[in-house]
Amino acid sequence: MALRSCCIYGAGLLSILILIVGIAVALAHVFQSVLYNRIKSEVVLENGTEAFAIWQDPPPPVYMEFYFFNLTNPAEVMSGERPAVIEVGPYTYREYRPMERVIFMANGTKVAAVNPRTYVFEPSRSRGLEDDLIRTANIPAVAVMEKFKGHSIISRFIADLMKSKGIGLFAMRTVSELLWGYEDPLLKDLHVVDPSLDPYFGLFYKMNGTDNEEYVFFTGKQNYQDFARVSQWNGQSSLRWWTTDECNMINGTNGATFHPVITKTERLYMFSTDLCRSLYSTFEAERSVKGIPVYRFVPPFEVFANKSVNPANAGFCLGGNCLGSGLLNVSVCKTGAPIIMSCPHFYHADEQFAQSVYGMRPRKEEHETAIDINPLTGFVVQAAKRLQVNVFIEKLPFFSENIRTLVYPVMFLNESVLIDEESARKLRLVVTEGNVVVNIPFILIGLGIILGVVFMGLLCFLKTPEPSSPAERQPLLGS
Repeated sequence: MALRSCCIYGAGLLSILILIVGIAVALAHVFQSVLYNRIKSEVVLENGTEAFAIWQDPPPPVYMEFYFFNLTNPAEVMSGERPAVIEVGPYTYREYRPMERVIFMANGTKVAAVNPRTYVFEPSRSRGLEDDLIRTANIPAVAVMEKFKGHSIISRFIADLMKSKGIGLFAMRTVSELLWGYEDPLLKDLHVVDPSLDPYFGLFYKMNGTDNEEYVFFTGKQNYQDFARVSQWNGQSSLRWWTTDECNMINGTNGATFHPVITKTERLYMFSTDLCRSLYSTFEAERSVKGIPVYRFVPPFEVFANKSVNPANAGFCLGGNCLGSGLLNVSVCKTGAPIIMSCPHFYHADEQFAQSVYGMRPRKEEHETAIDINPLTGFVVQAAKRLQVNVFIEKLPFFSENIRTLVYPVMFLNESVLIDEESARKLRLVVTEGNVVVNIPFILIGLGIILGVVFMGLLCFLKTPEPSSPAERQPLLGS
């Protein structure tokens, strides 16, 4: 009897101890700290860590899809009517962006590397071939016209030169020429007069197989939140691109980077050489990709808003004249060519821009930039960077006196990455392990409650009096 009572009270004491330990551990976040410290120890750019291996040679395939807008009514446009375009593509390329010539510096807190890009055409993922002809804006001609529009004598000379060579505001070029470059006849002639002018032009000219982009990254050794954040790009400080201490640099969609414990209130920054700036994204929704829980981040409207809504975008006004929300002037990055960047089909832009061109159909699911990140590890599970290249065309004497001023869409790109199956399997295991570790305190609390219930039941059983025998229940008779 005494032994049974001892066991019962021992179970009660054990349940109390387990409850106390479970609640204390939960309040102190002990297991969460252990898990996060383990992750942080891996989130550093140094030899031997998995993060460094992924950063140096990203395993998931990155694809670059190019969609062009084929002009169907050039004569009508020259007489002042709206352009009518047909979207063609995608023309898909596999993108390879390994880090090369890696040099550790500053006691391991920074690392320098070049990031060459190589694009290989993927016919099986494309709708069309590289030698498909596209009728689009003659960007070299537009750039020259814009450059000399304030010089009437030079403008007349260039206009006569263009007319004699049959060079117009619109031209037919192959997909390969438009992307990777061709010798332009107008630039070739002007190169004789001005050797500083490159006679070759292409939207991605000198960007295939080149390694002229030199980066200096923070390794995350001093602060894990600095992991893979750009310190310098081509010798220029990144301070003018980064506005908060909490920012997490996602280098385009170049594989996966980490930022442990992603929260819904954070801003995630993506550096884009196309825009000469960083774009930030904010939380939109919780999702699941290949069985992995993710937070989806998208750029808010303010990123593309005009200066009246977002004063930080005042620098993207063309000659001090803002074109409206949804457009970013990047001519400074494009050697003075009047290039305007936007979301595809002018998504997020003022309605007037989509309405000024027949064939624009902006859709959120097809034309929005989005990043899906696992909140526990900060691993980029899926991402799509979508940008449109436009050219600003206006009425100019000698060149285009009848055309209406407009922002003409040339093409848009979708740079995307999706985690591969092997990486997804590993990440699912990490997430499962993390869920178990994080829930250990609650498991202890649950176990303590169960033991407490068992203790109460046994205690009630112990205190219940045993029934007496029949003989003992008979009344005593007097003699």
